[in-house]
Amino acid sequence: MGNVAGFRKIVHLDLDAFFCAVEELHDATLRHKPFAVGGSPEHRGVVASCSYAARKFGIRSAMAMARAVRLCPELIIVHHHFRNYMALSDQVIDIMNNYSPIVQPISIDEAFIDLSHQVEDGLYYAKKLQIEIKTQLGLPASLGVASNKLVAKVATNIGKAASHTDDYPNAIQVVPPGEEAAFLAPLPVDALWGVGPKTAEKLAELGMHTIGDVAAYPERELERRFGQIGGDLHRRAQGIDNSPVHVSHETKSVSHEETFSQDTNNERQLREVIRSHSQSISRRLRKLNLYGSTVKLKLRWPDFTTITRQNSLTEPTDDARQIEKMAVEIFKKHWKIGRKVRLLGVGVSALGPPGHQLILWDWNPRDAEKQERLQSAIQALRARYGEASVGKASALKVSR
Repeated sequence: MGNVAGFRKIVHLDLDAFFCAVEELHDATLRHKPFAVGGSPEHRGVVASCSYAARKFGIRSAMAMARAVRLCPELIIVHHHFRNYMALSDQVIDIMNNYSPIVQPISIDEAFIDLSHQVEDGLYYAKKLQIEIKTQLGLPASLGVASNKLVAKVATNIGKAASHTDDYPNAIQVVPPGEEAAFLAPLPVDALWGVGPKTAEKLAELGMHTIGDVAAYPERELERRFGQIGGDLHRRAQGIDNSPVHVSHETKSVSHEETFSQDTNNERQLREVIRSHSQSISRRLRKLNLYGSTVKLKLRWPDFTTITRQNSLTEPTDDARQIEKMAVEIFKKHWKIGRKVRLLGVGVSALGPPGHQLILWDWNPRDAEKQERLQSAIQALRARYGEASVGKASALKVSR
């Protein structure tokens, strides 16, 4: 698809039953069981997400938990852990950022990525993303590939619906360039963006039940009956969507992880992985023109217990050697010789542009109040006298 002139390569990624998938990572006994993440049925709780085993009983997201329990008396209720969800969501975006800087998260479990600049077709990268997210994070994902966001999003939904497994769909649906209208035509009108129940009812009254019906309806007549949205509906029904993938969220962290094919306690191998990750992170930071102030190390043991530890650098950096040095310090502190490792990850967070945090002397990272006062003073001076008014003495070139 990427070799077709004039067409973009857009991939929509949807993490399958995301909250449930994360909970299963922390409690493997939940797998293949009917369970729901959400509030208590006694306190008007609702279902935030439910396993595919629970969906067989008719349970759906946004359903009252009390009703869900009536549908499935043996339903297991798990209270949500949003911190875990946010952390893994950020890591998914980091993986996507490795393929393109044009990534648009649209919710905690969905994102678009524009791969138009890449050489291979969209399917190639969709498969790589799916495998990498599963291998590194243990999360299932479904993806839609098309020439625009609208069709890619619909493709994901169709791919998931067509999955006949009793587990996560892990689907990939591709719509080749030029086949957008044909792909959409047989689908119900409410599959289109902007078509809610009321609009769908009005379209049905006019004899339009499928997207193909909308595409065949006279555009001017749609505009007369629905106003500006009528013209939008007509274009969307033909699979036309020129909206760009917006990079509207700042990158919060950059990380790399590796799940070993076999658990290892080889210190040389583990240190080499830290070095490789640090170099990859450095390249990514330089591409984004960002520096990081905090280095994180993630270790997962063979029993799936996972720890994440971090430490602050004395100065923000994009230098691989400094990242590696701090990661190794953390590693030596928390890894005992002989203990096997299943997964090892390195990350950098607290990101900002070069020079975003000027440090004039060595300081204790725990002394946040002192540092905050210092940064406020520096910002005030720069605002009044310019960016170059305050800097490190070591950066000055002294001439006689």
